[in-house]
Amino acid sequence: MSESSETPDFDAMTRDIAEVPAVEVIVTVAVNLMSAAAVNLGLTDEGDKYKDLDEARKLIHALAGLLDASATEISSFHAAPLKDGLKSLQLAFREASAVADEPGQGPGEKYTGPVWG
Repeated sequence: MSESSETPDFDAMTRDIAEVPAVEVIVTVAVNLMSAAAVNLGLTDEGDKYKDLDEARKLIHALAGLLDASATEISSFHAAPLKDGLKSLQLAFREASAVADEPGQGPGEKYTGPVWG
């Protein structure tokens, strides 16, 4: 195997990412955070196998922060379904928690306000 095939072409990778619109990067990151949170909430086919509420809390909080920070940068076309997904994750977290957070203290509620069913 030659050295060039072992070394990533960072210049090409930089060019490739430079061509991706910011909205696509933000949405992709948000979807990845949502997916990881869903797994950690036990919402996948595997159920509780990967359930980790501490990890889910961190991911949901990061997702809420990202959506809050990017709200004026992405259109409502992109933001609305992401916010709906965030709320669903927050509600699922409340249901999965043995000890309920105070209203406004759940994951991401610093950015969204209290989430009610």
